[in-house]
Amino acid sequence: MSASNIIVHPSAIVDTSQIGENTRIWAFVHILAGAKIGRECNICDHVFVENDVVMGDFVTVKSGVCIWNGVTIEDHVFVGPNVSFTNDVYPRSKSHLQQHPQTRIKKGASIGAGSVLIAGTKIGCFAMVGAGTVVTRDVGDYELVMGNPSRPGGYICECAMKLEETLNNKFNCSCGLAYEMTPKGVRRK
Repeated sequence: MSASNIIVHPSAIVDTSQIGENTRIWAFVHILAGAKIGRECNICDHVFVENDVVMGDFVTVKSGVCIWNGVTIEDHVFVGPNVSFTNDVYPRSKSHLQQHPQTRIKKGASIGAGSVLIAGTKIGCFAMVGAGTVVTRDVGDYELVMGNPSRPGGYICECAMKLEETLNNKFNCSCGLAYEMTPKGVRRK
């Protein structure tokens, strides 16, 4: 391993040496040799991580998740139990892509349990994907989506509470943070 204080359960298979310090890898996890895992991550039971995966710092991946080639997960992301990533929009048996579509989960985003992310989608900073959602399009920063296919459900604060819209495209949270709608989407003030 590349860093100190890594906890690896005896039943885990960890082929990569690119793991940040204080990361915890639990039972029946398999991480392939090319994967890059950040520091202070928590990878729960029955997770599979393929070669061309990059995972930032402070990421939580709950049980039953397979993370396929082409997926990048930035810092402070939560991936709920049994989330399904895909990496081929038109899959066929024994037909392998030269390069996989790039799926990116940006800083602070949360992906709810049982969600499905279609290959090549981007999930914005601090966005939230509701449990069971099928993500077929990009999700903006601070956006809440839910349903099948995913539909807008409002906006989310960095503290994970739903934002309340006020006048003039402004949003407030009970935690005290304020946001506004810009041409590039919702941004923190």
